[in-house]
Amino acid sequence: MKMTARAIAPCLWFDTEAEAAANHYVSIFEDSKITQIGRYGEEGRDIHGKPPGSVMIVEFEIQGQKFLALNGGPQFKFSEAVSFQVHCDTQAEVDYFWAKLSAGGSEGHCGWLKDKFGLSWQVVPTVVPEMLKDGNPASANRVMKEIFQMRKIDIATLQKAHAA
Repeated sequence: MKMTARAIAPCLWFDTEAEAAANHYVSIFEDSKITQIGRYGEEGRDIHGKPPGSVMIVEFEIQGQKFLALNGGPQFKFSEAVSFQVHCDTQAEVDYFWAKLSAGGSEGHCGWLKDKFGLSWQVVPTVVPEMLKDGNPASANRVMKEIFQMRKIDIATLQKAHAA
């Protein structure tokens, strides 16, 4: 079958926070923007229950990846079953994204967090997969032992464990 789809774009279901969430995300990531806002009309109000003129969808991009935020109502909530990974080259990047994305949310273990809208993120240093795939099971085990004890990932600690 020939594919006609050009890309896959996540659709994020919010109760009423789509515009606030999109603005929050584009303020954190460089090369990001809101591309369109669509509003509810009178049509379908008996189904969606939203006032005409209120935000229905917000299309936005983060570093070229398209997203859609939808104000669909309170029926669905985010869970850790889906998360977005932010790959970081430096500890400064890890610290920045951890602070920005976890503000008002909650910190999890092993580099996972929930933002203030309940969306799950993983802030992942790019050196972690390299350390785990270097062919040395003992060093990989030491790295994983450290990761399991962390909330925000500390690259220097992992490098020490890897080198031990």
